[in-house]
Amino acid sequence: MQGLGLPHILILLVILLIFFGPSRLPALGQSIGKAIRGFKEGLNEIDAESKDVGPQKQINNQNTANTQNSEEKVNQNKG
Repeated sequence: MQGLGLPHILILLVILLIFFGPSRLPALGQSIGKAIRGFKEGLNEIDAESKDVGPQKQINNQNTANTQNSEEKVNQNKG
């Protein structure tokens, strides 16, 4: 399948129109738009946080996680 073409989009719109009705479609579109906007803002916040954390702090966080994983494996082998 190549993706969504114009015929596919038209069929989806007709199905949505039948299922939701013309009065609820604007509200549905608005809520989908808000959800997408919120998702993008969340991704931007995560990206900004990763840029705020310097490379040394990222390395320290990775080393801490690796040390904890190693300690858990040792404890599992002992138990």
